[in-house]
Amino acid sequence: QVQLVESGGGLVQPGGSLTLSCAPSESIFSINDMGWYRQAPGQQRELVATITRRGSAVYADSVKGRFTVSRENGKNTGYLQMNSLKPEDTAVYYCNAKIQRAAWSGIREYWGQGTQVTVSS
Repeated sequence: QVQLVESGGGLVQPGGSLTLSCAPSESIFSINDMGWYRQAPGQQRELVATITRRGSAVYADSVKGRFTVSRENGKNTGYLQMNSLKPEDTAVYYCNAKIQRAAWSGIREYWGQGTQVTVSS
């Protein structure tokens, strides 16, 4: 069973930066769209950013100009660079990807286990 593995979360002071990474736990054929979502305590999960295989990105208004989503197709890895972090960015961040496990298989959506990002002084 393929899993999406996230890394890079942690504690950072306001104004600081973090970079999250996301990659499948085993070799796969390809990844189509990738996305990052977050869920703060007592809140619904919300979209942070998405990126297509060709690199077209969409951002939530709350992170535009501060966060950058990117990917390396050859490594099947996605990234979320987060700058100028604010306390309201504190949440569990989840990676989402539409994965084709083999050339002959269909595309299925996967979620990572989540990584905690805490912005606090």
